[in-house]
Amino acid sequence: MAELKDVKGIGPKSLSLLNKIGINTIEDLVTHYPFRYDVLKRDNLAEIEDGEKIIIDGKVESVPILMRFKAGLNKMNFRLVTASGVVGVSIFNRAFLKSKLLVGTDVIVIGKLDKSKNVITANDLKMGTLTNSVKIEPVYHCTSGLTSKNMSTYINMALLMYGRDVMDYIPDEYRDRYNFVNKKTALNIIHNPSTAEKLKEVTIRLKYEELFQFMFKINYLKIQNKKEKNGLVRNIDRDKLDKFIGKIPFELTNDQKLAIDEIITDLEAPSRMNRLLQGDVGSGKTVVAFTAMYANYLCGYQSALMAPTEILATQHYLNLEKFLKGSRVKVALLTGSTSKKEKNEIYKGLMTGTINMVIGTHALIQDEVIYNNLGLVITDEQHRFGVHQRANLKNKGIKPDVLYMSATPIPRTYALTIFGDMDVSTIKERPKGRQKIDTFVKKNSEITDVLKMMYEELKKKHQIYVIAPLIEESENSDLTTVNELKDQMKLAFKDKYKIDIVHGKMASGAKDLIMEQFKNNEVQILISTTVVEVGVDVPNATTMVIFDADRFGLSTLHQLRGRVGRGTSKSQCILISDSDAERLKIMEREDDGFVIAEEDFKLRGHGDLFGTKQSGDMTFKIASIKNDYKILLQAKKDSKEYLLNKDSDSDEIKNLLINSITNG
Repeated sequence: MAELKDVKGIGPKSLSLLNKIGINTIEDLVTHYPFRYDVLKRDNLAEIEDGEKIIIDGKVESVPILMRFKAGLNKMNFRLVTASGVVGVSIFNRAFLKSKLLVGTDVIVIGKLDKSKNVITANDLKMGTLTNSVKIEPVYHCTSGLTSKNMSTYINMALLMYGRDVMDYIPDEYRDRYNFVNKKTALNIIHNPSTAEKLKEVTIRLKYEELFQFMFKINYLKIQNKKEKNGLVRNIDRDKLDKFIGKIPFELTNDQKLAIDEIITDLEAPSRMNRLLQGDVGSGKTVVAFTAMYANYLCGYQSALMAPTEILATQHYLNLEKFLKGSRVKVALLTGSTSKKEKNEIYKGLMTGTINMVIGTHALIQDEVIYNNLGLVITDEQHRFGVHQRANLKNKGIKPDVLYMSATPIPRTYALTIFGDMDVSTIKERPKGRQKIDTFVKKNSEITDVLKMMYEELKKKHQIYVIAPLIEESENSDLTTVNELKDQMKLAFKDKYKIDIVHGKMASGAKDLIMEQFKNNEVQILISTTVVEVGVDVPNATTMVIFDADRFGLSTLHQLRGRVGRGTSKSQCILISDSDAERLKIMEREDDGFVIAEEDFKLRGHGDLFGTKQSGDMTFKIASIKNDYKILLQAKKDSKEYLLNKDSDSDEIKNLLINSITNG
């Protein structure tokens, strides 16, 4: 296919500007869809009230008169003959249009009507007429130096010159089934809609295509993974595994037992495991992961568990050692702060196979780490790692099975796409003894009541988390907010209790030290940003106070709330906000993370469910997971049907896959 620079009118400067906003190919250009449309409907002069907005078209009747003022201001006046009468037009700072406004020129004027003077003060002028009384005009995302009109011109020229070459990802049978127009026609209509009906029709068609393309890749990967008998051969000794489970000092929930069965079945299957283990805060995913690691050990293979922070990795390591007490299993902890001498010993143990299990951070994927026979890879809080980091660990073994864990409940709608190529195990049951956390929504004017609630817990020797609001785009503002809260807490509680802060800009070692002090009750009030969302268990922490709670998504609030209630004492979460009370009331009513995630999804969509956008996340140009779920389900069903009815190794499938990956 031709290149972007081959499109008539696109010179070096405009090419650079297009590249700046991610348009690098002709396909990128013609699928740069309008983000909205201006619907221009012709008004009648007689029906518009004084001072109202008016959109009207007509012919220029008089030569425009240009008046220049100081400070570079100018004003242009002319008369316009319309279907409902003659009207004067005034427009500021459009001197460059004077040469185009010849007598007899068709013009669309948008502005406000001064009925007494019979003059429209225009804020916009467009050449042309309103066909059938209505004009639907596309508006594009652009950048400085590139206007929406420029974009429209480039897109239409590209469609004129190369529209036939644009890849259509909908197979003929589905295009015929749904009576879809061809790709070129659809693109012409969406960029130049004549009616709202036609625009809606092709929008559905283009959304379906995008979702079909995505689900085709997902389903292809899943089918290929199941087809390939390239997994490690295992025959797990169930009796030994049952003895290990029997030593766990609490009874597993039915969901935990089912998740273990699903994982063991995967480990024994001839194809590689690619499974997500998701569960609500405190649902007991880690025990399931430890059981999988022990099953893998029984078959002579090594396991690696990667956590996002040193303190969480250390917590997993200490817990795993407790579970394995009295066994012959050799476990190691490998993090950035591990001494050089210890690291070298661990490297040697992993290479020779004398270390059976290793828990760590990014240190597990360094070049120096070579495994003897890595059979199982587990990534905890998987959404906090980039795609490449997860892949690096996965590729450390010959063909290890892969288990991802997430404490962020994911709505089914989202899981269907982001984890569409994985099998999913879900733990919803709350372990026995886990109490519901009382949640209260308070206004800033009720801060005295909040401080009293905090003081009552402190008197019981309990500890408290205080969360500062997240200020987008400004790390410095974040720090200021945390420090301000520290000053307020010191003022309220004097020097009776130790108060400290943690935030995202601190070095990991400093953060871990303060978290360790909090865990040991050397700090009673910990003021933080959302860095504590995933962290160590502090059973003595019974209160979570979140300032400006309206700034957070419901899923993030639920994650933060899950930091308390880890012990036997009754716990509480206080959400402070002067706005968005109805949304926050959901937190008072609901403690099921999956229900909350669905509510969050309905309110915010899929874009930021995890609080931060992750590298490798899916992006759609026109479709929306939130708004187009029915189309998504149909695209998923059709793409699966298409793959099942074809030979997945056929040229037809391979060509569609290659084009989808190259251009999608």
